[in-house]
Amino acid sequence: MGEERAVNVGPAGIEVVYERLGDPQAPPVLLVMGIGAQLIGWPDGFCAELVARGVQPIRFDNRDSGLSSHFSDAPKPDFMAALAGDTSSASYTLSDMAADSVGLLDALGLDSAHLVGASLGGAIAQTVAIEHPGRVRSLTSVMSTTGDPSVGRASPEVLSAFAGPSPTNREEAVERMVRIARALGSPGFGFDEAAAVERAGRSYDRAHDPVGITRQAVAALASGDRTERLRTLRVPALVIHGANDSMCDVSGGQATAAAIDGAELMVIDGMGHSLPQALWPPLAERIAALVHRVEAHPCRSAPVPAPSPASPVIP
Repeated sequence: MGEERAVNVGPAGIEVVYERLGDPQAPPVLLVMGIGAQLIGWPDGFCAELVARGVQPIRFDNRDSGLSSHFSDAPKPDFMAALAGDTSSASYTLSDMAADSVGLLDALGLDSAHLVGASLGGAIAQTVAIEHPGRVRSLTSVMSTTGDPSVGRASPEVLSAFAGPSPTNREEAVERMVRIARALGSPGFGFDEAAAVERAGRSYDRAHDPVGITRQAVAALASGDRTERLRTLRVPALVIHGANDSMCDVSGGQATAAAIDGAELMVIDGMGHSLPQALWPPLAERIAALVHRVEAHPCRSAPVPAPSPASPVIP
């Protein structure tokens, strides 16, 4: 259908750019991306794999990313202060971003959807499930965590990839994004530099807002630990995490699965903080399988039995 724009979305009344793919009568799967990532962060090929498995992916730009509303007039976010515990510079929280997601469902005329969130998007999807449980048919949390600072920590090595002066032009920005993508990559599946360069260029050309990225990061820090609230969920859930994730240690995914009653945990050997092409088919297969199990089940308020072991590891 191509990219479309919804206006007056959610309590904040923002604009959200989104794209619906596949059969509009198929079960809707709302794809929620992470910090600074745009809807194109969900690769076209991965979305095609989902469509081929009979679901309807809906990808969108979160607030402060891509072509959705940017909060450029908000006070400057102070990330270092937020890391130290002072989150007073937060312009919004994950609850606000979750309300944006629900507002998009409203704009699309959907009473509920299956949610799939990656990284920060996983935290947003978790928050939707906690605060708007009637709108979530199933929850898939990918390379994310609970907000508990003792789990899901980034390694010092990967954080060093973010260091250095801020880019001053497109070439420098693309080079930085590719460097970060390489550091976040999946060591078991290689690094496709050409694809990373192409994606970085597309992202820069659609929208480049480093301060918006910081606002999202501060929002995450201001939202705290969701562990106890995750324990209250009664939603079919799948947690996917890479065993080699250096940005969000696998302990974050393990803690998420442990907190959600009946959640399946899929730990993938060789996967980092990325979605390598080789994993698109098995990831799409697992997500679609959950979606179709839930669609076939008369009650969505309790976990749906899975046909496979709770904690598989894919080599």
